[in-house]
Amino acid sequence: MKKIRFYFPSLIAAVLIAGLGMVILPRQARAEVEAQSGVVVTVIYSEPINVRGGPSTVYYPIVGRVSPGDVLPALGVSPGREWVQVAYPDAPGGVGWLYAAYVSVSGGELRVVEPPPTQTQIATATVNPTFAAAFIFQPTATRLPTFTPPPPLTPQSFSDTSSSRPSGLAAGVIVFSLTLIGIAVYTISLALGRQ
Repeated sequence: MKKIRFYFPSLIAAVLIAGLGMVILPRQARAEVEAQSGVVVTVIYSEPINVRGGPSTVYYPIVGRVSPGDVLPALGVSPGREWVQVAYPDAPGGVGWLYAAYVSVSGGELRVVEPPPTQTQIATATVNPTFAAAFIFQPTATRLPTFTPPPPLTPQSFSDTSSSRPSGLAAGVIVFSLTLIGIAVYTISLALGRQ
């Protein structure tokens, strides 16, 4: 009986301490937000810009839009300082991200905040039927054709055309006579050049 009395008050104390911790921790998080509350961002882009769920246009969805001139409380900046975390009540968790080039930060320096984890897409076990239909093979019921040998090759025969050559001067005679004419012209030009 004494052991039960000792465990029961200890159990009640542990539950109270855990409950108190759950109440105090959110207040500490709010205190960090309030400590940064002097820092604000002003939208300086000429058109409305998207508020994202995280610091990326690829991995995080659009959770809202803000107009030029809107002022929002700033909570932090991404590790690359390309995105600014702001308090945005319409976003899940009340936090959104704006592209830093489109806003102006005033009222202090922002601390670096780690981005939220990206959502992983759940893979489905089903296969697209259109895609699968492209790979369905239906065997043909007919037999494949057999090999048929080609017709035998006949060698081509060529006739000797040297006997039907036209008669006339041989090519060597023409070359020899043109060489003699060239030598004669050269000799005459040398003789005329010395005079």
